[in-house]
Amino acid sequence: ARYGAIAQNAGLVPIIEPEILLDGDHDIDATMAAFEDTWAETFKQLANQGALFEGLLLKSSMVTPGADCPTKVAPETVAEYTLKGLKRRVPPAVPGIMFLSGGQSELEATMNLNAMNQSPNPWHVSFSYARALQNSVLKTWQGEEKNIDAAQGALIKRARANSMAQLGQYKPDEEDAMAKEGMYVKGYTY
Repeated sequence: ARYGAIAQNAGLVPIIEPEILLDGDHDIDATMAAFEDTWAETFKQLANQGALFEGLLLKSSMVTPGADCPTKVAPETVAEYTLKGLKRRVPPAVPGIMFLSGGQSELEATMNLNAMNQSPNPWHVSFSYARALQNSVLKTWQGEEKNIDAAQGALIKRARANSMAQLGQYKPDEEDAMAKEGMYVKGYTY
């Protein structure tokens, strides 16, 4: 929160990133409780520091079950929980929410983002993925010059898919098996 206020005082737009990791076997309801507590505290502290909500971006993971939870949920459920929690805790003055992929497969992250954009939101809902943009690209490239064009094509494909998802217009019928590969790493640290 202090970083946000300092960045704004310097004329910058801070990206506030209260990430909650996928680690654990908890269900989506437990994740939702953790998210709501985290978002509420984040915005309380931002207000205490005098940060302008309309001058920042929120970078968050999505509300999903823990990676080891035996119950998997559909993208529509992830969208419902994520948007419900955001609407309860994130002021509409925040102009945009950029989602992390958080270890989801490329396909999961894109389908969840698409589901969130099927109806209007008080904020621009988009993506700020790393792994969910890079996984197919890096596997295609393999560090070899001869694969550069194919890797660039893979990056354009992922970027286009997510661009369509942030408009709510993504169609998963052109995805290959690589996009379905999970990228969750237990105990992942940055």
